[in-house]
Amino acid sequence: MAHRKTSAPKRGSLGVRPRKRASEFIPVIRSWPSIDISNPVLLGFLGYKVGMTHIIVVDDRPGSPTEGREIFMPVTIVETPSMIPIALRAYGVNSRGGLEVMQDIWIEPPKELEIWRRVPTYKPTSNIDGRINMIKDNIELVKRISLILASNVKEVGGLSKKAPDIIEICIGGGNIGERLNYAVSLLGKHITVDQVFQVGQFVDVIAVTKGKGFQGVVRRFGVKELPRWHKHRKGSRRIGSRSPTMGALSEVPQPGQMGFHRRTEYNKRIIMIGENGYAITPAGGFPHYGIVKSKWIMLWGSIPGVPKRPIILRWPIRPPVWRPKTAPQVVYVSLDSKIAG
Repeated sequence: MAHRKTSAPKRGSLGVRPRKRASEFIPVIRSWPSIDISNPVLLGFLGYKVGMTHIIVVDDRPGSPTEGREIFMPVTIVETPSMIPIALRAYGVNSRGGLEVMQDIWIEPPKELEIWRRVPTYKPTSNIDGRINMIKDNIELVKRISLILASNVKEVGGLSKKAPDIIEICIGGGNIGERLNYAVSLLGKHITVDQVFQVGQFVDVIAVTKGKGFQGVVRRFGVKELPRWHKHRKGSRRIGSRSPTMGALSEVPQPGQMGFHRRTEYNKRIIMIGENGYAITPAGGFPHYGIVKSKWIMLWGSIPGVPKRPIILRWPIRPPVWRPKTAPQVVYVSLDSKIAG
């Protein structure tokens, strides 16, 4: 009698469950790296995905089979307009050992931001100097200093919206007192991406992936389609048996939301940072985006999301052992049209 197969590999990864829709277009950063540098620095920045192109660079990875040779590299362009800190936030420790907000200080934002489009109830804090002195007097209780920044979307070439995107970015490096002074000095000023990151370093990319809607198990988990020539009165694009699916975490493939998930991709290397968008904009502009008009950053490889989607760049939380000290040598940047046909 022929042997009958009674087992199969598990479909899908439990590491990304639940596969549900992201709550917002702009993801919230859940954790921050601990960096060992003397000067305080912002640990993140916001940009907008533009599209992909390719370049030719000299491979500077030690031990690589192509070290010292020119290689083809796919890259992603992210437009990074300036950001303006509109609030300072200090965290302390609550009775359960977790972080809680001690003090919020909101300033009068510049008129070009049009904060009222995003936060109709925005109200600046009164007696800002007194609030800052209060934090300094209780500096031993402060565990984290963060800035709330608004993106200057009017600088972006591919966006038509006027409401700024607002994110909270933690400050790392130095001690708590130095971080507080650094945060106070940045309030209301324009911050550019080259003040946060350097060419050649690695960053983490946090974004919401492209949405694909409600899908079945064949497309969502790669389940094998049942043979159509046999009698399947309940359909062929389905699982054969659900088996016992009791419990909060079922390993049985089931239909549901596919895409539009919050995802983090680690250790994307920065290849270039520039101001002239025409230096990397292909003929006819980037598909579904157009022309890059403000500062931009070039990352090695692909990143999640569709064009125009907000992308959060963060200092790497688990950096690789190899940390380059210089930027790779770029020999050629493709400016050929990306429009099909």
